[in-house]
Amino acid sequence: MRKSAFGLRSGLACGYGSANHFMSRMSQRYRGLDMRTGTPLSFAGIENFRDFGGFVGQHGRVREGFLFRSGHHANATDEDLASLSDLSLATIADLRRPAERADQPSRRPPDFRGAVLVSDLGDRAKGPHREFLEQGDLSDAAIMRYLFAFYRAAPFDLAHRELFAGAFVALRNGPLLIHCTQGKDRTGLLAALIQHALGAHPDTIREEFLQTNQAMLTQERIAHVTAGLAMTGHAASPVAIRALLGVGADHLEASFDAIRDEVGSLDAYLDRLGVHHPELLMSAYA
Repeated sequence: MRKSAFGLRSGLACGYGSANHFMSRMSQRYRGLDMRTGTPLSFAGIENFRDFGGFVGQHGRVREGFLFRSGHHANATDEDLASLSDLSLATIADLRRPAERADQPSRRPPDFRGAVLVSDLGDRAKGPHREFLEQGDLSDAAIMRYLFAFYRAAPFDLAHRELFAGAFVALRNGPLLIHCTQGKDRTGLLAALIQHALGAHPDTIREEFLQTNQAMLTQERIAHVTAGLAMTGHAASPVAIRALLGVGADHLEASFDAIRDEVGSLDAYLDRLGVHHPELLMSAYA
């Protein structure tokens, strides 16, 4: 195994994609997906899927159809796989822990020839939210403490740092899709860092982060989670359930504050990831 930028054992599985191939297919395909910036893309078995490009950055407008984010792909239908294929993805970054990937293996399009970035750093613990739910205390105060602690720690998790660095490097290969389990916390943090690196306005970053709530805070999902917790003998208030399913601007700010406290600025953090803006990011621009 090679060393990562942090001097750690790398668990990244790498491959190559073609940006030129992507551009040649964009005008013909997409199967009717609405590619306006911030508009969710419709997949039957993949939650919280959207394009997070299309904004004005430091060097112009960032391409639509180049930056994607979602929840896990274990329940992707065959039609979903065809739509994924139409996106001509060069790289998929799976931010989940090894046990999460084993419990819910991703489905990929049969013709996918790009890179899949994963990390085996850390332990084989369950997903972070599942670990919390199983510990028993689901009071509003406990959930808020957990979420803020998670967001402050997330930028410095060894696996996250390795995957975040790999995702930035992958930008030069073509369209990128990042995902975790629900596509909201780990994915939301990385999407925000990518947008920041590309020069997005802070309001743009915040608004994009909060769009997760449109996908996740549906009455159907809230009822499903409430019933599921009741079956395990755990109960949580409606406020707590909404906090677990959704995201808040203060969650992202907790991550950013932790980064500033630790290394001084978001740009300093990106430098430690090995991100050199002109070298890696120009392919994202229209």
